Amino acid sequence: MTAPDAAEPYLRADLSGPYDAVVIGSGMGGLSAAALLGKYGGKHVLVLERHYTPGGYTHTFRRPGYEWDVGVHYIGDVQPGTALRALFDDITGGELQWADMGPIYDRVVMGDEAYEFPAGRENLRAALTARFPAERAAIDTYLDLVERSAASMESFFKAKALPAPLAALAGPFLRRAFLGFARRTTRQVLESLTANQRLIGVLTAQFVDYGLPPAESSFAAHAAIAHHYLAGGFYPIGGAGRIAATIIPVIRAAGGTVVTAAQVAEIVVERGRARGVRMARDGAIIRAPIVVSDAGATNTFTRLVPAETRGALGFDRAARPLQPSLAHLCLYIGLTRTARELALPRANLWIYPDEHHERNLAAAIDDPEARPPFVYVSFPSAKDPDFERRHPGRATIDVITLAGYEHFAGWQGTRWRRRGGDYQALKERLARRLLDILCAHLPQVRPHVDVYELSTPLTTRHFCNYAAGEMYGLAHTPARFRQPSLRPRTALPGLYLTGQDIVTCGVAGALIGGVLCASAILQRGLMRRIVGARPIATPQQAGDDAGHVMT
Repeated sequence: MTAPDAAEPYLRADLSGPYDAVVIGSGMGGLSAAALLGKYGGKHVLVLERHYTPGGYTHTFRRPGYEWDVGVHYIGDVQPGTALRALFDDITGGELQWADMGPIYDRVVMGDEAYEFPAGRENLRAALTARFPAERAAIDTYLDLVERSAASMESFFKAKALPAPLAALAGPFLRRAFLGFARRTTRQVLESLTANQRLIGVLTAQFVDYGLPPAESSFAAHAAIAHHYLAGGFYPIGGAGRIAATIIPVIRAAGGTVVTAAQVAEIVVERGRARGVRMARDGAIIRAPIVVSDAGATNTFTRLVPAETRGALGFDRAARPLQPSLAHLCLYIGLTRTARELALPRANLWIYPDEHHERNLAAAIDDPEARPPFVYVSFPSAKDPDFERRHPGRATIDVITLAGYEHFAGWQGTRWRRRGGDYQALKERLARRLLDILCAHLPQVRPHVDVYELSTPLTTRHFCNYAAGEMYGLAHTPARFRQPSLRPRTALPGLYLTGQDIVTCGVAGALIGGVLCASAILQRGLMRRIVGARPIATPQQAGDDAGHVMT
């Protein structure tokens, strides 16, 4: 008998149905939509995951003695009383608990200088003005713009869930304020406030959280992330895998099923509407009147929808302006000491050569073995108070940098773990370089390195099915937020989109995408029902009580 928090392998699952909806992909957007459709719509939902484990970027993987997260390094705005916390509590039955990362959640090293991001808007304001006293006015205006942009997102979200007739009438009004922030790049906005390039470099040091440097990213995307962490960072107690493990029982309680090793080849279209999916393994057709895709907008429009339908409904045209986000490398390190013994911090470490993010990134994209444009270091075993119980005497570290997919594309036709000696040699050089950078800042780590393993853009392509190994789906450019196709309802009746592509990136963005998708299908405002009158973008205040465990 399958455990209530477990997914079933495709070859062993009973898929006789009937199902009210089929969800393609078990990332945050897919799982949240499935849970809400079951809980509030009474729908029996089948979730199909091509990977051998559910969760998408929220899953963890294991090696003997260790486990690592792959995409959840910290989450903001989940303190009690926030809208996001209410959403998580709803889809997990209140079973997902959070650990506060403490008074400092990000530490930025830029050349020889270090800058800390403390929890709480006023704490951050004080920290920034202490380092840049001549820029007080610019800092004040910047924080005000971040607050205003984040607040404008709620109406933008509402416009995406509206039925087509209402969207045509009310959509322009609901989107206007947000698009005013979204149409300019982050660098354009910041350079209108200050000429201090070091301050701009520090304020945009979290740009990897949304995957584009300041000159290319929409300011609205930057503001969403900056605001998201103003109250501090949090981490799931028990590890990132707890997210899927606590949502799956909610899906199952409503009569739904989550199945792994279940790749979908194509969406079945009959008489002009989506009627189910055809499976890649055996060609079986699983029917349902509703199909929800958490596979990403580009994958859905260009690969999953049949060719004749793509042309007739303009999906190919809708996909043309959609650009992928950047790809990355991640070095997963296992250590033979605990986080406490090694004095590993809970705060993330961002290491930059200087404040010139675009120039440094361009050099690294041109040459994968050039100096990294940045190195981001996460310490999951220090963030998770339950890690030592699960893995006594051990600790883990994730080290991330960006990389150009084209430098790995030559091995695209090879199989995972069978890509040849040249590929392994390149991975080893890249892994050692990242390890050296880490140990230059944390020398106590080197003697206790037990294992390390590097993922490349090909790894992301293999497991997440993103064609260019992108880590955030679509690029967060100003143009992205103007695309009319990035909403739950598609031009094909019965087919809906969920996840980060229809709103914005990250776990929180994908979760809100799931709420909007389920709201569009059920034709009711689930956000207001779940969170009440709490605004999605909670005004961030002092936040100087950080450091306790949220339960």
